[in-house]
Amino acid sequence: MQRYYFFSNLQVIFQENWLYLCAMKYKLVIFDLDGTLVDTIADLGAAANAALAAKGLPQHEPGAFRGMVGHGVRNLMKQAMPEAMRADEQALDALLDVFLKYYIEHIDERSRPYPGIRELLQELQAAGVELAVASNKFQAGAEKLVGRMFPEIRFAAILGGRPGVPLKPDPAIVAEIRSRAGVSLRETLMVGDSATDMATATAAGVDCVAVSWGFRTREQLAAAPRIVDTAQELRALLDAE
Repeated sequence: MQRYYFFSNLQVIFQENWLYLCAMKYKLVIFDLDGTLVDTIADLGAAANAALAAKGLPQHEPGAFRGMVGHGVRNLMKQAMPEAMRADEQALDALLDVFLKYYIEHIDERSRPYPGIRELLQELQAAGVELAVASNKFQAGAEKLVGRMFPEIRFAAILGGRPGVPLKPDPAIVAEIRSRAGVSLRETLMVGDSATDMATATAAGVDCVAVSWGFRTREQLAAAPRIVDTAQELRALLDAE
């Protein structure tokens, strides 16, 4: 009798989730990482300042790094350097080397998921939605941070900056994720906190939503087709589609 009730309950759970998934438009949600899933600015800023200090260069206030992130760590350190040095590729290489070694060791000291994000990912995963990360963060950093922040989530792909692969807004990263997940363009949604993410989605031919809690102001996201202010609002939008 107990065995009968177990399989009966299992069938009900499967039917409920299957009906819910079929009702949802999006079968794959691709998230940006820094500024969308995780607030990483404190650790990024600390690593950048550590590298600058090691080379005897001026450091920045933590908030200043908000405007420097989003285009890969090489660009971050180039923006953090004194302007007069930015054409010196050797100096940039040396600075980046210090940054990477420091950052990978301290990647999650102060970084935290944004409010409601963990619950959102868990609920989407339980509903059968494929989840992925498309980031301009270097690959090893993206994999380590996601693993530390969301160990219980089974991502279809975690893709960051890799040699020979263009960074966002090039749409190649979206095409690669869709190929791995086996999901069509119209069933894919991209979520990010910057104009770069919106441009990536547009170039890839997929729908997009901007989040206002990241590293850009709401005014900087004015061109986004949709903007949400909380993870709960994003979930409601997904339910409504």
